[in-house]
Amino acid sequence: MTHLGRSSSLRLSVRRVRHAPHVRSLSLAGRVAPGDADALEQRVEALLERGFSVLGCDVGALRDPDVATADALARLRLACRRHGCDLRLRRVQQDLHDLLAVVGLHDLLLDPVSGGGMLGQAEQREEARGVEERVDPGDPAV
Repeated sequence: MTHLGRSSSLRLSVRRVRHAPHVRSLSLAGRVAPGDADALEQRVEALLERGFSVLGCDVGALRDPDVATADALARLRLACRRHGCDLRLRRVQQDLHDLLAVVGLHDLLLDPVSGGGMLGQAEQREEARGVEERVDPGDPAV
């Protein structure tokens, strides 16, 4: 992992995904400072110019998510969109999940229908496998 800048505690690494040449995996760790969003966006823009269709972003090691974190992730999403690439967040911790909901970015960043989403979890509009839902005739209509 490399530091984003001298004064930044945010670290990032990029790696190939085996058996998926159109996918890259980006890992973010540390705390996102207010000035990190610009530098992170520039690095991701340079990466996306290579023509990937999916960018998986592991955010499980981000510390103390705040508005700067939400801003940086929103900019990543916009950069991906400009390049025709889907952003998929991985290992989203509950505090980041809650923050994205509060600032209004939950659907944009975590909803698979909008081109965002979380890898490794059932999509919102899909039932988890092995779960069947039945209607009980005695239940009132909602």
